[in-house]
Amino acid sequence: MLQHGSCAARDAGGLLQGVLLLGPPGAGKSDLLLRLTGGGWRLVADDQVVLRDGGDALRAAAPEALRGMIEVRGLGVMEGLASEGEAPLALAVDCVARGEVPRLPEPARYEALGHALPRIAVHAPDASVPFVLEMALDAIAGRIACRAGALERAPRLERRP
Repeated sequence: MLQHGSCAARDAGGLLQGVLLLGPPGAGKSDLLLRLTGGGWRLVADDQVVLRDGGDALRAAAPEALRGMIEVRGLGVMEGLASEGEAPLALAVDCVARGEVPRLPEPARYEALGHALPRIAVHAPDASVPFVLEMALDAIAGRIACRAGALERAPRLERRP
């Protein structure tokens, strides 16, 4: 399945987690992807993402013709960033206008090929978004807890006495 969007992945403690960035042209997907890769994340795909059923996870990759490339506004199509051939997706992210980001969102899902992912909305240009995505992935992995909001049903860590 081909999805218009971008994808980045991070390795946290040996767990590779991919994030699918969704939104219309001009929503800031590529700019956010560039900031993520500058913060240690790996490029998976820009502009077009190939999704496939990986059995236990929805998996993302770039179309062969676009592998390892990212469009950087003001520079053009760049190649040579650290990239990941394929990544299991853990989160879908809608890149929306600032006023469309709910303060305390209800849990939402992105569904494709028989898989469902937690789905959140962000205003991609905001400086805090890379940290918001890291926090969301930590909640999904059970390293931290979300008491109320988009990820309140994510796994929770056991607290030590």
